[in-house]
Amino acid sequence: MEYSARYITEDIKLSSYEDKFFKSDIMFDQHMLVWFLSGETKIVQADATYFFREGDIFLIPRNQLATIINYPKEGQPHKTVVMHLSVERLRDFYAGKNIKPQSPKCQKIYHFSNHPLLESCLASLIPYFDMKDIPGDIASIKITEAISILRTLDQEIDQVLANFEEPGKISLVDYMEKHFMFNLPMEQFGYLTGRSLTTFKRDFKKAFSTTPQRWLIQKRLELAHYQLAEKKKKPLDVCYEVGFENLSHFSFAFKKRFGYAPSHLYDKNIGY
Repeated sequence: MEYSARYITEDIKLSSYEDKFFKSDIMFDQHMLVWFLSGETKIVQADATYFFREGDIFLIPRNQLATIINYPKEGQPHKTVVMHLSVERLRDFYAGKNIKPQSPKCQKIYHFSNHPLLESCLASLIPYFDMKDIPGDIASIKITEAISILRTLDQEIDQVLANFEEPGKISLVDYMEKHFMFNLPMEQFGYLTGRSLTTFKRDFKKAFSTTPQRWLIQKRLELAHYQLAEKKKKPLDVCYEVGFENLSHFSFAFKKRFGYAPSHLYDKNIGY
């Protein structure tokens, strides 16, 4: 994978993946506003799958799990302008505003398709990526402008951007049953369920009578079998969507569990 990035500041970058494919499971610790210049991305969350391409603008809120799959398209790299909306900067923005947000009812990505105000704001950043001497306050001005536009476009966005709470202790069983397909370190699963790593492992053993690693592989293989048998998806797509890092490991684990390769099940479904 050939990756390059140019920065105005650490909060604003022009990101480019030159390879044909890139996949990562991510928990974002900052809100991310993204404008697509070229390429294509599939973002898989527990309850939804999104496809974004040239011209799309979207906001990924912090502390959300997602599988990101990037594709170049028509010979063009996967290229985006990314603006991080940090908690520190948002605290400054909302200081003095009488806003008492409630925790969002569900996790989702906010899509602002080809909106002229946001596009104009983000497009105005492009010349700065080629400059050596950048005005010191330009990033702050542009991020403030973007936040103001987001608030104009979606009156409920304050419930997300002005919410500075950290994850509290929640039901480990409910959370893991919904998010097992994301391949994250155990420390992050612990953080998202309001637990230290030690407490997470202890509570997990008590709830599931096995280790997290064994349980996760079993759940991912069960989901993979369902996706192949019932949804008739391709093994490569299933591999990455259920939490495996590469096709060879997925195929080996699947055959060990079910006695045949995922390609056998797929070929059977399409009549080979």
